[in-house]
Amino acid sequence: MANLVLSECGIRPLPRIYTTPRSTPLSHNKPTSFKFRQSSSSPRFRLNSRNWALNVSTTPLTVDSSPPPIEEEEPKTQRFDPGAPPPFNLADIRAAIPKHCWVKNPWKSMSYVVRDVAIVFALAAGAAYLNNWVVWPLYWFAQGTMFWALFVLGHDCGHGSFSNDPRLNSVVGHLLHSSILVPYHGWRISHRTHHQNHGHVENDESWHPMSEKIYKSLDKPTRFFRFTLPLVMLAYPFYLWARSPGKKGSHYHPDSDLFLPKERNDVLTSTACWTAMAALLVCLNFVMGPMQMLKLYVVPYWINVMWLDFVTYLHHHGHEDKLPWYRGKEWSYLRGGLTTLDRDYGLINNIHHDIGTHVIHHLFPQIPHYHLVEATEAAKPVLGKYYREPDKSGPLPLHLLGILAKSIKEDHFVSDEGDVVYYEADPNLYGQIKVTAE
Repeated sequence: MANLVLSECGIRPLPRIYTTPRSTPLSHNKPTSFKFRQSSSSPRFRLNSRNWALNVSTTPLTVDSSPPPIEEEEPKTQRFDPGAPPPFNLADIRAAIPKHCWVKNPWKSMSYVVRDVAIVFALAAGAAYLNNWVVWPLYWFAQGTMFWALFVLGHDCGHGSFSNDPRLNSVVGHLLHSSILVPYHGWRISHRTHHQNHGHVENDESWHPMSEKIYKSLDKPTRFFRFTLPLVMLAYPFYLWARSPGKKGSHYHPDSDLFLPKERNDVLTSTACWTAMAALLVCLNFVMGPMQMLKLYVVPYWINVMWLDFVTYLHHHGHEDKLPWYRGKEWSYLRGGLTTLDRDYGLINNIHHDIGTHVIHHLFPQIPHYHLVEATEAAKPVLGKYYREPDKSGPLPLHLLGILAKSIKEDHFVSDEGDVVYYEADPNLYGQIKVTAE
């Protein structure tokens, strides 16, 4: 115990004290002498008086009793609400888009028409010449995609983004749309209604949601057609004839609720052009034979219809987070337009004239298609989280097939009440369809 001393930290050995500095190793033959540290309580150190007292520190042990510092919690990030009014207005977005993006070049627009029409005739001539069943399926997909590209160019004519000349827009629009059996003015007017009311439950015109009341009033065959793939992707010609469930009228009839009295002559003109094209197809059927017409025109026509329904549906449906639909005072042109979606179609982007840049197109349909990508990039900093970056596509947009199937299964109707509503699913729908089919 003499070799130990107490400290605040416990018992530790006392240091050794030598009589002289050690310059050489200790000899094992000579006794070793030691000097002991004098105790602070003894007046003088005596060699024959040994003090075996243990040195204990008299410094009081202090304990920090203050509470540990409290770490400040980081503020929780609020979940983004896509239905909340945006902190910007339409003028802010417009100001961010470069001025040259608004310029329409009719020569450039016509160059796309010439390109697409040339490809259409080249594909038809090549397929007819080869007349091989290995070639026909490839032709159908390619030609159906080109028919869809023609529709997009006619769509630009309808918006007036093709050129500043209404007569040029009307002539080119009629030629392009009539060739694929679309009544140009009838479609143009209803599509204008769609843009002016996008995102509105009742007033929107294209792929808008049904209210729960209308949904429940549908008969089972209609539900089967509307919510079963691929049947729903064949809906466009039927929509042109009879519009959507809950709405009346036709794109071919001038007295439809779609049109104003002053638009009567426009609608009649387009219906006459459509009829002329249908008559031409009947004549070609007699000249070339029904099988050849089926292969050259009919199958590509339906591929075009599927492209049209596929693209237009996914521009308003299928986001991983449910997007709002509006009624009453909650709706505005800006809020409705911000619920639309951009999509990436891979190699098809250039073929169908960048129609996937849909958000800016919906807000500013006057911008020509060849400026939409640049305009979208310029507007993104203003849009912030209200712009939803599309998933990148491979060469073909196969990733969108799963999104389409999921939306068809889950997006059935919206509530009859409320000014901000979201799609809901009918859990019994497919059981009813199965029973009907059996």
